[in-house]
Amino acid sequence: MPRTDNLLSLGLGERDRLNKELGGGIPRGSIVLVEGDYGAGKSAMSQRFSYGLVEEGASVTLMSTELTVRGFIDQMHSLEYDMVKPLLNEELLFLHADFDSGGAFSDDDGERKELLKRLMNADAMWRSDVIFLDTFDAIFRNDPTFEALVRKNEERQAALEIISFFREIISQGKIVVLTVDPSAVDDDAIGPFRSIADVFLQLEMIEVGNDIRRQINVKRFAGMGEQVGDTIGFSVRSGTGIVIESRSVA
Repeated sequence: MPRTDNLLSLGLGERDRLNKELGGGIPRGSIVLVEGDYGAGKSAMSQRFSYGLVEEGASVTLMSTELTVRGFIDQMHSLEYDMVKPLLNEELLFLHADFDSGGAFSDDDGERKELLKRLMNADAMWRSDVIFLDTFDAIFRNDPTFEALVRKNEERQAALEIISFFREIISQGKIVVLTVDPSAVDDDAIGPFRSIADVFLQLEMIEVGNDIRRQINVKRFAGMGEQVGDTIGFSVRSGTGIVIESRSVA
């Protein structure tokens, strides 16, 4: 029998089959990479994961580079994932990384600060059982230190420093989930994260006639519970959330 005591359940068994399709949950002490182009469903998947985890009693931090708190609540509401109570009960910590207007990530004179260093020092966000960075590539694209290393073709060195921090976090049994748009970053920058991810999910959109179908390609799933399928078809529906499609996406 596969072990399930080390898995954090994604819940919502009555609503969708996502937890079952992913073998009963995400292993504790994992780095999870969710990769997909714009519109592939990365944020919706992060929101579904977050909601299910909180429903199952896990504490969650979700940092978004795109949504404000209001936008997050509205989007969750449209997917029928009601996050108001978890936010008020501090079971979910939502953080908005506001790069465009500078905000908390710039000095008074508008100079950008070292984002990754500041994130690593933000103790409160790493206290949760599961930490989502959505989208992670926007964070390191906006970090001047990372950019400088990229200009010197030292992307791997920059990535390894971040990875060593993540390894420290997951050694405490926590899960770090990174969503990445591969079209927005160089392969050399993202390669090390693909290599070290314990769970690597690739979201894909496929045109079938006039229909757009989405699927999760499971590239790696270390420490899985029940058998995890290689390909999981899904859709994102207003008023319903993530729906696992039984049809195969060819």
